[in-house]
Amino acid sequence: MTVPGDLPDYYFRIRENGAAVFRVDTENRQRRIEMEQIALVNVKNGEIRPHGDRTLTEADMGEIRTWLAARQALLARRDMDDIHRAIDHMNLTAQWAQSRATDAQLEEITDPLLLAMHDLRSVLVRKKADRLMRDQPPAAED
Repeated sequence: MTVPGDLPDYYFRIRENGAAVFRVDTENRQRRIEMEQIALVNVKNGEIRPHGDRTLTEADMGEIRTWLAARQALLARRDMDDIHRAIDHMNLTAQWAQSRATDAQLEEITDPLLLAMHDLRSVLVRKKADRLMRDQPPAAED
């Protein structure tokens, strides 16, 4: 049970591809917070590397794996949220182009936007076709 004001046993300093993991210690003579780096975690490939010549305990590994799973789930939710926002932006862009954009503004964005939309459409169509082919039962041979 955690009492309000108690610190967690581990701290995860977020980095570009993961986190540096620290063990938090307040049980020292000075009652100061000490943080000892114990590992590095790569969120993309799930790699957990002990810091220096340290050996991680089962408790360390359990906490790190729990954090890693939660972090990966959070980042996946954020990715989907970003995509839903992109859809909203595309709709707002269409409304802007139709109702408020000047000729100069349209001239500036039309080609780059059309190329980006064409690229996205090509990827989405290819991926949809791949899913349909994968989900389709094999054709019966005569």
